[in-house]
Amino acid sequence: MLPRWIGLAVAASVVTFAATGCERRPPEREAEVQPAAAPEPQLPDTTGAVVWAYLQQVNYRQNWNTWPGKGTLYKGQEPHGALLTTYLNPLAHDALTNKAGKLSAGAIVVKENYAPDSTLAAITIMYKVAGYNAEASDWFWLKTDPNGVVDVQGRVGMCQSCHGAKKDNDYIMTASLK
Repeated sequence: MLPRWIGLAVAASVVTFAATGCERRPPEREAEVQPAAAPEPQLPDTTGAVVWAYLQQVNYRQNWNTWPGKGTLYKGQEPHGALLTTYLNPLAHDALTNKAGKLSAGAIVVKENYAPDSTLAAITIMYKVAGYNAEASDWFWLKTDPNGVVDVQGRVGMCQSCHGAKKDNDYIMTASLK
């Protein structure tokens, strides 16, 4: 006669075997760990080359939204280009779509300026940096060639005077922030 505990063990095995549909299952695997998303790089300082490097690092063309309702290669005007494509970082996009009235520090607007034949001619950037340029709502201005070589940067008089016509719209020309 078998000890009672062996009989119970056999009975438990039969019940387990029947409950699993008579198939042998591999032991449960530990939950797969998903890699953490790469953190957003730190915002750049107010140096044209550093801003350009940041834009390449975040891959703005692939990861940022174009200006709502504009898409790519929309009709532009001087001094920018015959055709334009404008990208907004998430902070700028949220402020625009939510009609925030003003863009916050860290907002970046990248405007690709194209010739009439759709050749990229220049890239102009507005980057809002807290405390940078109080006379022009803290905007840092930058213009590069298509390869990122800096043409002008900083408190650019021409940019400030033209966009100053929309001072009440935080220097944004394309659409109302309110």
